[in-house]
Amino acid sequence: MNTITAAITAVGAYVPDFVLSNKVLETMVDTNDEWITTRTGIKERRILKDADKGTSFLAIKAAQDLIAKANIDPLEIDMIIMATATADMPVAATGVYVATEIGATNAFAYDLQAACSSFLYGMSTAAAYIQSGRYKKVLLIGADKMSSIVDYKDRTTCIIFGDGAGAVLFEPNYEGLGLQDEYLRSDGIGRDFLKIPAGGSLVPTTLETVQQNRHNIIQDGKTVFKYAVTNMADASDTILKRNNLTNEDVNWLVPHQANKRIIDATASRMNLEDSKVLMNIERYGNTTSATLPLVLYDFEHLLKKGDNIIFAAFGGGFTWGSIYLKWAYDTK
Repeated sequence: MNTITAAITAVGAYVPDFVLSNKVLETMVDTNDEWITTRTGIKERRILKDADKGTSFLAIKAAQDLIAKANIDPLEIDMIIMATATADMPVAATGVYVATEIGATNAFAYDLQAACSSFLYGMSTAAAYIQSGRYKKVLLIGADKMSSIVDYKDRTTCIIFGDGAGAVLFEPNYEGLGLQDEYLRSDGIGRDFLKIPAGGSLVPTTLETVQQNRHNIIQDGKTVFKYAVTNMADASDTILKRNNLTNEDVNWLVPHQANKRIIDATASRMNLEDSKVLMNIERYGNTTSATLPLVLYDFEHLLKKGDNIIFAAFGGGFTWGSIYLKWAYDTK
């Protein structure tokens, strides 16, 4: 029996229509376009304005886009992994609702939360299910409505985050394509540097926590930046060395879109030329779990069968890592 590898065979995405530009942010907080662009590389981000719609709406749209593009029957999907840091509700799993809404009623589903590394960790998980031989079609969705946890009076965070969703389908491959290797890590030292202080079991929601505005994301930007630059670069470099890859062997770097300076540092460590680094941060900002699939979606037309792709991400917790994947198809 041939060895099974897990390959991405389809990509879908969705971003809301409303564009929150740097110019608009200038009217909301004490900041300006030049400052934001210089420090983050972000020009605009998409925001889901509908108060009655959550992360599931974004995820459903991205999944439906993939299903339509790939022309697959939702009933053939075996399982759904919902990578998100902004679940619709604290208990009822968002992925379960998404599965039902897209007609994937033969699939089991669950949520995976590792902050901005959620999709990267999800790739590892989806691949393991495929490689086990028990599952044939695993839908991995990365979606976040970050606007629901951002304080738009806090200029350190509101300039960074946006809303969006992306989805990929993992299927068995017998040509040696798909996920080749992974290097995933975490360190609890990051617990206090990037978090939502209240609303969990440690600090349950009370009138006081709401009044004190403790339900929005906060971060120590300098500390997070330092750890992100070091760990994303180290993980990517480790993957290259472990697989005897040089910068010439790498076709594309697909990095988490948190900050252009972090992306540049990772590419520099890998000695990659700019043309191999895929970025859309200027248009979407940091969509957390959605950044990696949104990059794949936007640049799918450039990807060729057999291309060596390095994925890298860093998230709160801290969580981080890198994945080496061989692309499995030419875009039609």
